[in-house]
Amino acid sequence: MASISTESPANLNLLENGGGCCNCGGDGVGRRRKDTAAISRHGRSAHNLSSSSLRKRSDLKLISRVPCASVRRFLGNLQEVLLGTRLCLLFPAVPLAVLARQYGFPRAWIFALSLLGLTPLAERISFLTEQIAFRTGPTVGGLLNATCGNATELIIAILAVGQSKIQLVKFSLLGSILSNLLLVLGTSLLCGGLANLHKEQHFDRREAGMNSLLLYLSLLCHTLPMLLRFSEGSDAIGRLNKDTPLLLSRVSSLLMLFTYFAYLIFHLCSHRQNSVSPEEEEEEEEEEDVYDDNVRDMEEAVIGFWSALGWLLGMTFIVALLSQYVVGTIEDAANSWGLSVAFIGIILLPIVGNAAEHAGAVIFAFRNKLDITLGVALGSATQIALFVVPVSVVIGWGMGIEMDLNFDLVETACLALSIVATSLTLQEGSSHYMKGAVLLSCYVVISSCFFLSPSPPTQTITTGQTFTVPIFRYSQ
Repeated sequence: MASISTESPANLNLLENGGGCCNCGGDGVGRRRKDTAAISRHGRSAHNLSSSSLRKRSDLKLISRVPCASVRRFLGNLQEVLLGTRLCLLFPAVPLAVLARQYGFPRAWIFALSLLGLTPLAERISFLTEQIAFRTGPTVGGLLNATCGNATELIIAILAVGQSKIQLVKFSLLGSILSNLLLVLGTSLLCGGLANLHKEQHFDRREAGMNSLLLYLSLLCHTLPMLLRFSEGSDAIGRLNKDTPLLLSRVSSLLMLFTYFAYLIFHLCSHRQNSVSPEEEEEEEEEEDVYDDNVRDMEEAVIGFWSALGWLLGMTFIVALLSQYVVGTIEDAANSWGLSVAFIGIILLPIVGNAAEHAGAVIFAFRNKLDITLGVALGSATQIALFVVPVSVVIGWGMGIEMDLNFDLVETACLALSIVATSLTLQEGSSHYMKGAVLLSCYVVISSCFFLSPSPPTQTITTGQTFTVPIFRYSQ
């Protein structure tokens, strides 16, 4: 049984030489074209390639000696899923979190163990979606990756909305966007620039510009409800209904979802034809045989379709269970650690929950493959902003809960400045370590702001249902 590994000589040569061919030109165009082919083939995404950097080769010699074929297949799948990642040492945190909850351990311990358990599970979900994508083709695989790329954030958001913890939803989603734009991208550009001081790092400006444009649309949809809320008492729009910002948020969410799915169609179906010239297609065909020889080992499924689907459903259930623990214990953890819920939700939760994906992005920046790094950072931020956030609003709408796009003044300002800083950093199509240092410094300043902010008081609101529930309100 083959294993997806980056440790074999062929795969290592592929990663270091941009697709296995050294004759790609000094400008890096050939390398970037091969990176794009690696991402699009079989529906693989930058998330999958980033997570693959943390995978390790599985030794199936002992399992191959098992006489029963069905038992041998099950043990092989078990080893690939549980031991095929360098994060397997964190898997014991999953049963420990369940036991801690069962036997009444301090809730701060439950929160910490659940957060650690989510880290390898998020990487394994990426691995399993990739295995399914091998069987379904590039279009279905790409849609699956676009839906499950941030499964942890989506599950946490849905559970928090169901418990009417509206501010916690906003904190966690805002933190994921800021973490990808400033921390992940800043660290990647800084480390990549330092590791390639004598090389000029380039990336595809068109894809970066498209993601920046989508993020600006998301920022507009976040800013207008906040401005309407601030303008409720003014004479100019004194007739404004107090529910107008909420209605605008719901309409904007539907528009954002439509735009996101339109972007998926553009990216999966028409983007390649619109961005690759006939000369580039002819040159790519000439290099295709060499490229295929080098990436064949990386493009083989190691477990079957139904096995991957079963494992994916099982791990999604475990992620939902741990996410419920995180949502239910985050306030107690904040009180126990002397931190604000805003700091834990915006800073700590995204860093730990996406550690595997973030580490992969930095590794590919070291290898001078910035297109994959940008695909991880910008792609994840765009997916959260245009898919996870509006889905949370729509789900709250269906539950009768007033989830809106008003992230309050400080949070919206941080989001706006982060998007502007990122778009200015990427507008030239090249990078060096100073750009990464600036983005990373911005993230440190924002982290300090929320670290020093007072812990938000707990209030109660009445939802569209017949009971009151607590939520977190960040005091401005």
